[in-house]
Amino acid sequence: MLAPVSLPRLSWGSPDADRRALLVHGLGSNGALMWRYGVALAEAGWRADAVDLRGHGTAPRALDYRLAAYSADLVVTRPEPAVGDGSGAWDLVIGHSLGGAASVIATAEDPSWTRRLILIDPAIALTDRDRDIVRDSQTRSFADPSEAAVRTEHPHWHPQDVELKSLSARQASRWAVEQTSSQNPEWDVRATALRIDVPTHVIASDPAVYSIFRGKPAEDVVARNPRFSMSVVEGAGHSPHRDRPEETIDAVRTAIAQLAPVS
Repeated sequence: MLAPVSLPRLSWGSPDADRRALLVHGLGSNGALMWRYGVALAEAGWRADAVDLRGHGTAPRALDYRLAAYSADLVVTRPEPAVGDGSGAWDLVIGHSLGGAASVIATAEDPSWTRRLILIDPAIALTDRDRDIVRDSQTRSFADPSEAAVRTEHPHWHPQDVELKSLSARQASRWAVEQTSSQNPEWDVRATALRIDVPTHVIASDPAVYSIFRGKPAEDVVARNPRFSMSVVEGAGHSPHRDRPEETIDAVRTAIAQLAPVS
């Protein structure tokens, strides 16, 4: 049985804003690392809430780290104040990597959860090579979570991204991150993505650098589900908001303008 946990939030923008967005981070990260999206949305008049996923940041620890468990937490995460009986929908959800996969499940299972979805290089289906790359990246992060190590690996990142990536590695449960891999032996939510019936845009990373989506089996959902569209951030790796922040935020703005929400 899935047992949701309550996810802590960080917020940008006015509590009175009439447009609400949820920001969902990737594996081994935390909500604070979604700050680029939060700042951009707040400047455009939105209220943006970023959550720490279970086992990450300051969120509760658990035993279940299946994608369905991550999704169950998101489905019960609603805008504050909630509308009426608490069934208020997000105007937009932005999910990166693991957060993208969990958001896909949440959207398919509960179409009232969000009106629009933007997926940042989402982990919709992982190849064996992707799994090896992710495992190696997480191993390095936990082996040396210092800012110096992050800066050496990513010298072009903004100082706040360096600081927060270091913090996220120190906050996250290593066991939870490892279990996320082992408890999802078949990491493939393509069939679920085909059931999505809200406007959805994928902002993929550049496969010439590294993308977990573009040029991979997961990309077929874009062609098979008419609700999906896609753009690519050239020169960006798996975290385009850290590698090419200005271009990524421009892509988000364009996607928001083009995604007509379901009435």
